Amino acid sequence: MIEILMPALSPTMEEGTLAKWHVKAGDTVKAGDVIAEIETDKATMEVEAVDEGVIEALLIDAGTENVKVNAVIARLTGEGEPSSASVASRQTPLPPEGGERSASAPPPKGEVSSGAKQPATEGASPMAPKLNGSSGDRVFASPLARRLAQAAGIDLKSIAGSGPHGRVIKADVDAARGKAPASAPASTGAASATAPARQHQSLEQQGIPAGSYDLIPLDGMRKTIARRMTDSFRDVPHFPLTIDLEIDGLLAARAKINAMLERDGVKVSVNDLVIKAVAVALKRVPEANSSYTPEGIALHHHADIAMAVAIDGGLITPIIRAAETKGLAQIAVEAKDLAARARDKKLKPEEFQGGTFSISNMGMMGIRSFASIINEPQACILSVGAGEPRPVVKNGALAIATVMTVTLTCDHRAVDGAIGGRFLAAFKALIEDPLQMVI
Repeated sequence: MIEILMPALSPTMEEGTLAKWHVKAGDTVKAGDVIAEIETDKATMEVEAVDEGVIEALLIDAGTENVKVNAVIARLTGEGEPSSASVASRQTPLPPEGGERSASAPPPKGEVSSGAKQPATEGASPMAPKLNGSSGDRVFASPLARRLAQAAGIDLKSIAGSGPHGRVIKADVDAARGKAPASAPASTGAASATAPARQHQSLEQQGIPAGSYDLIPLDGMRKTIARRMTDSFRDVPHFPLTIDLEIDGLLAARAKINAMLERDGVKVSVNDLVIKAVAVALKRVPEANSSYTPEGIALHHHADIAMAVAIDGGLITPIIRAAETKGLAQIAVEAKDLAARARDKKLKPEEFQGGTFSISNMGMMGIRSFASIINEPQACILSVGAGEPRPVVKNGALAIATVMTVTLTCDHRAVDGAIGGRFLAAFKALIEDPLQMVI
């Protein structure tokens, strides 16, 4: 009997909604078949079977919310394995005709009488992890473990799985990377060394009368945003750097580019140009394309730009991968597609997890200037305000220019003021002279 567990579809996922079953009891499934849809705080994702067999029972109804990660959601009878019902019927002996079995009669073969100890099977160790590679090329692993192993360049066959039936789970991959599992409890000493958690007071305790407000319960996305932003704002020593950019040349270049792309049905936005300029600036100042780790500063090989997209109930950051290698038309198409699927909660985990640098643009809302909270593990996030006509001084005389204010928030552990300043100087040059983006 194989237990199908609620998968962890992202490193931060703790629970989710079992939105839909694609199978029913009695269906035969193969490894790779889609069996369910899970809604997380960020997206709706398909869950694939990792074993072959027959669905014996669905233990969680479709539509059930707050299903904890690793909870048993279904049971699968493996190929050639009898179902639990048939096993039970064989293991339960029928009483002899005319009454119960005599107390003096010996128990049927295979049945152990009460008080007798079941002998242990020699060499049996059902809880011991086993190497996947020892049974052939097939590897049993959770979807999250597969993604983490692939990102770390680890061969799953070399990992001893500690999950059900030797399946490799996230903790096994973490161990193979030499990293302590995230779920490991902190020691008593460590806990006592930290400051006590802030005691939350109810609104009534803070003087707001009961019945004077409507309470909207927190969904999974809002809980995750609250936790991650609190952790980042509390634990990351960050600081802002703000500059003004004249964007009249950028707007003129955008008009020419869109005229050229009109026949292809592609339209480049100011945000697409900002993404490209950030990517090129990061290649010129690679120290800004970094992450802090306790082992050292990680300098990323590509500019994977995460763009903030507002959706119902919160915010998500789909990623333009290796943006420095892509043209404006490709960035525009990818950004439009990712934003649309983000709003429909149809992104895959790899499309919004990771990233090396974030952009948050509130210019379309008329926001002139703001500073964002760092999206860990990235070291920088750029906040983009609205472009508007402002008075400027040119050659000692007043003039009018379209000016946009941007603020770079930096993790001071990885990016200090000098690095942040050099990045903004490179970014400013690209925005004010867009032809440099293609040189």
